[in-house]
Amino acid sequence: MLKKIYLLLVGLSVALLLVACNGEKSSGDGDRSDKVQVVTTYSILYDIVKNIGGDQVEVHSMVPFGANPHEFDPLPEDVKKTADADVVFYNGLNLEAGNSWFEKLLGTTGKSDEDAPVFRLSEGVEPKYLTTKGKEGQEDPHAWLNIENGIQYAKNARDALIKVDPDNKKVYEKNAEDYIKELSALHEKAKKGFAKIPENERYLITSEGAFKYFSDAYNIKAGYIWEINAENQGSPDQIRQVIDLINKKDINVLFVETSIDPRSMETVSRETGVPIGGKVFTDSLGKPGEDGDTYIGMMKWNIKTIAEQINKHSK
Repeated sequence: MLKKIYLLLVGLSVALLLVACNGEKSSGDGDRSDKVQVVTTYSILYDIVKNIGGDQVEVHSMVPFGANPHEFDPLPEDVKKTADADVVFYNGLNLEAGNSWFEKLLGTTGKSDEDAPVFRLSEGVEPKYLTTKGKEGQEDPHAWLNIENGIQYAKNARDALIKVDPDNKKVYEKNAEDYIKELSALHEKAKKGFAKIPENERYLITSEGAFKYFSDAYNIKAGYIWEINAENQGSPDQIRQVIDLINKKDINVLFVETSIDPRSMETVSRETGVPIGGKVFTDSLGKPGEDGDTYIGMMKWNIKTIAEQINKHSK
């Protein structure tokens, strides 16, 4: 009921916002930036697009840094910026599907995949699927945790910005070339680093099962308490199952995500006596100025933290 009231209030405010936006655009008062106005659904896309767009773009991330993008209630500012945007980027792959918040926002602001500049940055990525009962066949959204897929995101951002702003094609191409080169080097370094760890010790246990793409890319097995963020996460059955896995595989270290309540993993740690080795980034960058506040920074942090902690606690 509260969500219905919230959406109604947002809807009522949109008309006023759109009138204001149109007034700003047509007034010729110079308030609107000449930069390409970009909206992304969450912080990881924000950073990828910012790296490709550089000084030619002004980017807004709807989901705040450090927050969970699976379920989100857009604020009036998000509605206004989306209505004003020259281009909107989203992840897709089932990420922004919670409460259909993104689909409703596009409808409210007059944006759509068919008739407005809205781009899915995961286009061309081979999806992985959920296996939890009742969710079989749904796409796992966390493709960016494989850096090869992050490269695909960067290429898609480049192509979309060129389409929207062809006058700056060379700028976007050069930025993308430099950025992809750095991502490729990090990807290769990660593969070599994890290959040095004995295969039977390459196990990554997290709260959410967000590391399917990561585990395939870097040949490390992944386990979790729940498969994807939802209302029933951290149930007694889920905790019991991961405890059984930890005991069976003699796993020596656990990890908790920066955007997840740590209490479920803390329970698992107490029950098994296995320590939490550190925090990893999944659904969000770190806050500006902190560790992991860029896509490359968060992936460097994850790779280093996971490898170091597995090595530290190996028997």
